[in-house]
Amino acid sequence: MPALDQLTDDQIARLVYLTLLIVSIGSYAVVATRGRIFTTLRHLLLWAVIFVGAASAWALWDGLQFQAAVVQTEGGDGLILRRSIDGQYHLDLEITGPNGVPTPIRFIVDTGASEMVLTRQDAAKLGFDRESLSFIGIASTANGVTRTAPVRLDRVALENHLSSDVRALVNEGELHGSLLGMGYLERFSRIEIMRDRLRITF
Repeated sequence: MPALDQLTDDQIARLVYLTLLIVSIGSYAVVATRGRIFTTLRHLLLWAVIFVGAASAWALWDGLQFQAAVVQTEGGDGLILRRSIDGQYHLDLEITGPNGVPTPIRFIVDTGASEMVLTRQDAAKLGFDRESLSFIGIASTANGVTRTAPVRLDRVALENHLSSDVRALVNEGELHGSLLGMGYLERFSRIEIMRDRLRITF
């Protein structure tokens, strides 16, 4: 089990939800053993358990839908991605930006996108300040036309495949997630889609 300082934000959030659920259930069990004087309090705790349980289930489901979606090929020469329940292929890359800290960023693999596109939130995680970005480009998205800012990523790592000085765009509008377009995918020898699988060959 990873140490607390190695947990991601999502894992910490799910741990908090589970802790609250356990505390709530434990509290309800203690109160339930008392007399009828605590009936109202028991009802309140029951609703709290239901609420926390629903929140925990949502948090766990949100994380589980992406787990085990990526497996390494037998020869170790690439990866196979399984389509997630949202119909997309997701991939985590470790990116080093201006802050110099390798940071995991989750992408939606989009072979229809010409470049790697970062959301403003992911760009901020990498150390790109809003004031330092020059939104001089234009892009058409599902939400309409939006501006983009070109940036350079010092280092991008996918398993043992490393790339330096990778170009990307920061989207000024709202995106469901950062997009992994052909500007990065073309660095691999082969991209192949087979039913609900996507294979990336290094």
